[in-house]
Amino acid sequence: MLEFEEYKVKLAGLAPELEKLRGSLGLEQAGREVEELEMKSAQPGFWDDPEASQKVVSRMGALKGKIEAYAKLCTQHEDLLALCEMALEENDDSMLEELTEGYRELEEGLETQRLSTLLTGEYDGNNALMSFHAGAGGTEAQDWCEMLYRMYTRWAERHGFSYKILDYQDGDEAGLKSADILIEGENAYGFLKGENGVHRLVRISPFDASGRRHTSFSAIEVIPEIEDTSEDFEIKPDDYEMQVFRSSGAGGQHINKTSSAVRLIHKATGIVVSCQTERSQFQNKETCLRMLRSKLVEIKEREHLDKISDIKGDQKKIEWGSQIRSYVFMPYTLAKDTRTAHEETNINAVMDGDIDGFINAYLSALATGNWATKS
Repeated sequence: MLEFEEYKVKLAGLAPELEKLRGSLGLEQAGREVEELEMKSAQPGFWDDPEASQKVVSRMGALKGKIEAYAKLCTQHEDLLALCEMALEENDDSMLEELTEGYRELEEGLETQRLSTLLTGEYDGNNALMSFHAGAGGTEAQDWCEMLYRMYTRWAERHGFSYKILDYQDGDEAGLKSADILIEGENAYGFLKGENGVHRLVRISPFDASGRRHTSFSAIEVIPEIEDTSEDFEIKPDDYEMQVFRSSGAGGQHINKTSSAVRLIHKATGIVVSCQTERSQFQNKETCLRMLRSKLVEIKEREHLDKISDIKGDQKKIEWGSQIRSYVFMPYTLAKDTRTAHEETNINAVMDGDIDGFINAYLSALATGNWATKS
């Protein structure tokens, strides 16, 4: 029964960490804000402005989710302590497997909550706009791009985030050329911002009859979805060229096959955004404007410009030299981040969306400045 005594000591050691986490998460303030928002939502005429009321409801849901997640950790902690006591009293070692698994889940939950306290950037709490771009190499690169698309959508599903396809361009023979999705949920951008960059794959190509090794590249762009809350961020019709086209390709379930697809080209910067998944041309245009606004604001913040109109020239979204991670499928299996040196050998789990280790390592390095390499 020595294992149960050891777990009891470890659980006792987690109690102060849980209490410290409560303060770091600002749960008292969150509780007060929930009460204020509930009072606001109960006022007459609250639903007269659907857009404003939806923001209130969304904020309430996010705050309640944070409070409930912490409460779940506390309950898990109490239940595991009770399990230890019961096993020791009854001298029953059959509960060890349940205790071991429960403790692992508790530690993972604590780490996730700790990391959320590091997300203090202005846009960290926002939804994330994620774009996928296949590199040179035809079918091989397009297949890799689709693998990354699946990896991130699986990650979103694992964490209870929802995602919405905005644009999806099928590959010539397999995979995809490019795609844009909106990942919705609290801190979506904060967690995913470190995934921005070039991802490199090394494997024996399934498309090469000679069985040769190929290296492929795909680029991921991650920006926060930003609301139109400032006149400085206003985009006027004269600022862009609008093109309407009919969705094409073999994408079936991904796209709406009507002539309502919209492409906007920002004249000053050359930035291009498109959407073809909404039901109407108007909806696709509105989505494009949100995407364009978010891209422009992100560039303004990144380049420390005073206003949107200061953005000039072509904006290269991602430089192909900015490789952040390599994925090797042969002669061994390994995924390694070039910035943090974090690595995983279970490549199948990584490609199935198990990328929390990389995300956590990036956020920790961002907070401490302890990078594996200097850029």
